Amino acid sequence: MSNADRLAQLSPRRREIVRPAFEDPRQYVLLSVRDMAKKLGTDPATTVRIARGLGFESYKEFQYYLHELSVVRATSLDTMQAASAPDSSVSALLRECLNHDLKNFRGVYNGVDLDRLQKVARRLWNARRILVIGGDAATCLVNYLHYHLNILGLPVFIATAPGPTVHLVRSMKKGDVSRGLRMTIEGIQQARKLGAYCIGVTDSYISPVALYCNEFFLASVETPSFGASYSAPMCLLNTLMAAVAEVHRTKTLQILKKVAEEQRHGFRFYQE
Repeated sequence: MSNADRLAQLSPRRREIVRPAFEDPRQYVLLSVRDMAKKLGTDPATTVRIARGLGFESYKEFQYYLHELSVVRATSLDTMQAASAPDSSVSALLRECLNHDLKNFRGVYNGVDLDRLQKVARRLWNARRILVIGGDAATCLVNYLHYHLNILGLPVFIATAPGPTVHLVRSMKKGDVSRGLRMTIEGIQQARKLGAYCIGVTDSYISPVALYCNEFFLASVETPSFGASYSAPMCLLNTLMAAVAEVHRTKTLQILKKVAEEQRHGFRFYQE
């Protein structure tokens, strides 16, 4: 359920009371119900009723939602400012960065459904066309998928900017597969309307990618530095590529024999 859908369940008055928490969740996520009520200019009982009116069973569940929302909306400035005190050493921050990556990796390791990932791999082999959508920093993930799927001869296309996304999505049909990696949600919505099966990779249950895709996989991109860490999404995609190779192992080996010949004797590689 989107923020707009949740807010639409409230009366106009209560909608305006809670709107600041949705617009700047980082300022509210750690507050007790009493402190949040004070900050919103209301009382604790009304705050709890608003949380339930939004579809949450408890105030604690509402807090968890605000945490997810603050992660989704965090800017590079937010993450770097929240990382550590100004007097922290560079080495301490680097260690914290590595610890975040380990935590993100464990999240994928412990949370990914391998059976579901295998089904996605089979779907990719059967697709008429595979469209990989992703922009900005996620372009590196798009290119990684494109390169490896292309090795196996799968019909893969990529869209890393709004223009190509519009044109490529227009030609999607039922049976095609679209992967949305933090690109325009309009592209995913249009692909679904045309019958494509959309598979997303995102860092939160409440992101638009999770909301509009047929199914999605979680991979955190949290980091104490600016930007986003793609160690966990890359781990997930690498596992997917292993699944794609293994579900049609015989065919994959036939293709890789030709690839190996080019790797041994092709002009791309330096030889003494």
